[in-house]
Amino acid sequence: MKRIISVFLIILVLSLAVVGCSSNKNTAPKDGTYTVEVTLKGGSGKASVTSPATVVIADGKATATIVWSSSHYEYMQIGETRYDPINTEGNSTFEIPVTFDEENAVSALTTAMSEPHLIDYTLFFDSSTLKTK
Repeated sequence: MKRIISVFLIILVLSLAVVGCSSNKNTAPKDGTYTVEVTLKGGSGKASVTSPATVVIADGKATATIVWSSSHYEYMQIGETRYDPINTEGNSTFEIPVTFDEENAVSALTTAMSEPHLIDYTLFFDSSTLKTK
């Protein structure tokens, strides 16, 4: 009887380990166009971005279209890479690479103040809100 219980417990532990390893919330969805809720943190709190945002996934990589609440953003920067706006009129709009379910550190240069300022923000893309567009 002890042997049967031991075997059962071993099978149970191994089954739980396999199930735990197979669930990864950062797994990219299939290639396609989606909407996803995005949260902005940082800056003075006056700026915002449109949510949900459009995200295109190609070859497992996500690119989001970020639309700011202002037309005064000249560029966005992630690390050393600069992203220029994709529009010339209306609120500043950018296409940037993103990761789901993590804080994405970005900077954005605004000219809305007396002199240009590069402001640090974080964007959070909640994969549980992904919807096919």
